[in-house]
Amino acid sequence: MFKTELKIDGMMCGMCEAHINDTVRNNFKVKKVTSSHSKGKCEIISEQELGEDALKEAIDKTGYKMLSYNCSPYEKKGLFGFKK
Repeated sequence: MFKTELKIDGMMCGMCEAHINDTVRNNFKVKKVTSSHSKGKCEIISEQELGEDALKEAIDKTGYKMLSYNCSPYEKKGLFGFKK
């Protein structure tokens, strides 16, 4: 599993967050995606690493701008915050 963190410019409200989340879900196979307009970021959990160029292209088409990309291995935490 991988956790991908994106910095995104242009999100102003909850509807903007929904546009980003829908774009990611419609273009990539993901387990979970959440966005925050106040923090200007999007977090994605997926089984496969998502390509930076493909993400940038999909997000840029929506009118928002992807500023940074960070992908790292992800382990789901179990009860009390311990890794499984």
